Amino acid sequence: MRHWLIKSEPDVFSIDDLAKVKQEPWSGVRNYQARNFMWKDMQPGDLALFYHSNAVPPGVAGVARVVGEPYPDPTQFQEKSEYFDPKASEDKPRWWLVDFEFVERFPRYVPLAELKEDAALEGMLVLQKGTRLSITPVEPKHFKRVCKLGRK
Repeated sequence: MRHWLIKSEPDVFSIDDLAKVKQEPWSGVRNYQARNFMWKDMQPGDLALFYHSNAVPPGVAGVARVVGEPYPDPTQFQEKSEYFDPKASEDKPRWWLVDFEFVERFPRYVPLAELKEDAALEGMLVLQKGTRLSITPVEPKHFKRVCKLGRK
């Protein structure tokens, strides 16, 4: 099993929204590296830290789980969608996604500033300058540490 960090703006889709709907396709990702993580690397059962970006403060709110195999993102084919891609076709999709299900909302939100100050999280990709991907792999030791902080 691998571990991930997935980012979402809480005013668009938050951990509470995921808890309400139980399961959601992670659509609209339009970065090739993030797409490839979902398409080629994520497996059913993988766990992800759910990170609220563009929040005050940004931070980790809980955990989600990959459900099912990757499949083409349907928003790429919808002309009225902000994620429409005219270069994509049903027989040659360009964008892929996985579904995530709600696992838990942490009793304690873990702000970015606290993550940065924690020596045990040194090397975690989301904390490195210039890392702006909406999906990043997370080392098991970092995943475990963030969960411990969130469950305090």
